[in-house]
Amino acid sequence: MKQLPESEQPVEKCARYGAQSLSDAELLAVILRSGTQEVTALQLAQLFLAQRDKNLLNLFTMPPEEMQRIPGIGQVKAAQLKCIAELASRIARTSRLRDVTLNDPSSIAAYYMETLRHEPKECLLLAMFDSKSALLGDAVISVGTVNSSLVSPREVFLKALEYKAVHIVLLHNHPSGDPAPSESDSQVTHRVLECGAMLGIALADHIIIGDNRYMSFRENGLLG
Repeated sequence: MKQLPESEQPVEKCARYGAQSLSDAELLAVILRSGTQEVTALQLAQLFLAQRDKNLLNLFTMPPEEMQRIPGIGQVKAAQLKCIAELASRIARTSRLRDVTLNDPSSIAAYYMETLRHEPKECLLLAMFDSKSALLGDAVISVGTVNSSLVSPREVFLKALEYKAVHIVLLHNHPSGDPAPSESDSQVTHRVLECGAMLGIALADHIIIGDNRYMSFRENGLLG
C-alpha cells in the first residue's frame, strides 16, 4: 500500500481489500472523512469509540450533544454518526420483516429489538396486522413511563382503526434492560385487551423489549 496520510489509509484499504477488512475505527474514519489540525479522522474515530460503551454502541447511546463534546465532532459529524446508527437499525428491521409472524412473538420482538432496545426512555409502540396476520404498519403511542393512567386506549384504537387493523400488538422497552413486566404494564395490557374486545380488534400480545431479551404476555399466558 502506498504511503498516504493516516486519515486516508482506511479509504485506500477499503478500495483494495473491501470494507470487511476495516476495523471499527477505520469504518468510522471513512464516514467522518476528516479530523482536525490536531488529530486525523482515524484518531478521532478511536477517540469516539473510547467514550461511554467503549464500542460501536456509542452510535446508539450517545446523543448528538454528547458527541459534540468530543473535540473535532461538530453538528455535521454528530449527524453523520447518528444517521449511521439509524441506517443500521433500518437494515436490521428490513432483513427481519419477511420473518415477522403474528403467531410467533419472537419474530415480532426480533423485528423491533434494534428500534427499541437503545431508547433512553420507555416508548410504547403499536404494531398493526390485517386479517391475514400481515404487518400493516406501526406507530408510537407514547414516550415516557408506560403507565395505565397515562396511556389512553383511545389513542391506540384510533390508530388501529386508521390502519383498518384486525389484530394489534403492543410493544415497549425497559431502558434498564430487564423485560420483566411491572404492575403498570399489566394494567395497560388488560385495559387495551378489554377495549379491543368491545371494538372487535384483538390484542394479540404485549411484548416488552429489554437488552437483547424480551417478554411476551402471550407466551407467558398473561393475556387471560
